[in-house]
Amino acid sequence: MPDLAHTLQGHDLGFLKIVATAWGIELNAPDVHTALPLLTRQILVPGLVQEVATALPAEAQQALQHLLEGEGRSTWASFCRRFGEIRPMGAARRDRERPDLKPASPTEILWYRALIGRAILNLPPEPQEYAYIPDDVLELLPAFQPLPRRPLGRPASPAECAHVILATDAILDDSCTLLASLRLGTEPGPGEVEGWQAPLPVVEQLLRSARLIDYHNRPQPEPVRRFLEASRGAALAQLVQVWMQSLSFNELRLLPGLLFEGEWQNQPADSRQKILELLSQLPQDIWWNLPSFVNGVREQNPDFQRPAGDYDSWFIRNENSQTYLRGFSAWDEVDGALIRFIITGPLHWLGLYDLAAPDPQSPPVAFRPSQWSPSLWHGNPPALAEENASLIISSDGRLEVPRLAPRTARYQIARFAQWEGRKGNGDVYRITPAALERAQKQGLRSSHLLAILRRYASRAVPPALLQALERWEKFGSQAHIESVMLLRVASPEIIETLRKTKAARFLGEALTPTVVIVRPGGETPLRNALAQAGYLAEAHFVSGSDV
Repeated sequence: MPDLAHTLQGHDLGFLKIVATAWGIELNAPDVHTALPLLTRQILVPGLVQEVATALPAEAQQALQHLLEGEGRSTWASFCRRFGEIRPMGAARRDRERPDLKPASPTEILWYRALIGRAILNLPPEPQEYAYIPDDVLELLPAFQPLPRRPLGRPASPAECAHVILATDAILDDSCTLLASLRLGTEPGPGEVEGWQAPLPVVEQLLRSARLIDYHNRPQPEPVRRFLEASRGAALAQLVQVWMQSLSFNELRLLPGLLFEGEWQNQPADSRQKILELLSQLPQDIWWNLPSFVNGVREQNPDFQRPAGDYDSWFIRNENSQTYLRGFSAWDEVDGALIRFIITGPLHWLGLYDLAAPDPQSPPVAFRPSQWSPSLWHGNPPALAEENASLIISSDGRLEVPRLAPRTARYQIARFAQWEGRKGNGDVYRITPAALERAQKQGLRSSHLLAILRRYASRAVPPALLQALERWEKFGSQAHIESVMLLRVASPEIIETLRKTKAARFLGEALTPTVVIVRPGGETPLRNALAQAGYLAEAHFVSGSDV
């Protein structure tokens, strides 16, 4: 940092005399050139700096302590937000109003004593404006006792923790479902993702960060195999470490309800690590209030994701508004929302934090480390349930896959069968010709499916299903079920009348003399033709359509 002489350079003689007065120094000099070296020599006297510093008002001592804890510096924007601004005024107004005698903030107290300077410093991560203590003044300051570091926020009250939401390892099952779907060249359907804790884009980005899928969402066979064959504890620990260390997983861009425009870039890994560090300073055995923690970060570390304290160059807006969220006034909607998302999102979905709310309908307002957190935090597999549940096969081609069935089995079943829904903690699939044909196009055969069923099922493959798979392998589909619209009339003569009209092209196969299949798009033309022939038609829909 600059020394005192460089800090005072550029100031007029009136300012130097104000500083001298604050230090109890009589400065008789005709100009700045003469006054500057005289003033610096008389300030930098052993014992004087300590005397002036210890005589500061409490709030100014706190501001000085803040700089000392930051190795003598703090970003100017952050320092002023916390300790107040310096009122802009020219030399004439300053000499008339004497802000040094009536300071409006701790910042002004330090400024008019030359205990702080203001300059752009070329420090990592990028050059920016700092408040700093001049180097030679810093060397003479008393060794202030560091203030006890208090955790940000407060403990949660019992009422805030009435409804507990324990962390789970469900993200392993959701990841398996997604990997299987992507292997088929699709994404899970709405029913499959319903009930997922983590949104689909979050799981995709997590798997991409883990290099289980590439940037075209194509699964990588060997990494996927190792991931699915790992124990649940090891697989969860892998995802946690990937998330903690990822440079590409960008929580900010995943915030719901916000739109991001422009070419600006944020540093998600740095922001994540700062929040994790602050969380590590909290008590680890009690519930902690979430809003108070967010407010604490706003007060103590507001620039955790903005190294330059820049709140104007990011183009972010609410999806329901054309107004951009710029300036520090939008901190809660962007930076605060990010903190809430990290705690109630990835940290919860990955099994690190439990959540709590006043009631089941309210959003979480409290959090605490889960029972797995000590292991996961250090990259160690927690003790999770073993995947030893068996598949349940029905002779009609339905397969029940319990949650604790091996993920390798779930992955393969999803490639051979059509997902039908959930049952308890598991999923139900059905073997269909379409699903088998889809698998066949990927080089899979029904013999592969039989091998999976024989290995992981609770009982032998039913003979009827075994026979159906063998027949499909040889002949393909031998039966079709489809929905059709039927025209049912009172007498065959009405059908003959319709065949003489322009609507005849919509008459399909005759099932009986009075029942005919209606081709697609034929309902209205046939109704009109019947009316013109003197017959009123009634539409009746059940599983098909009767006209």
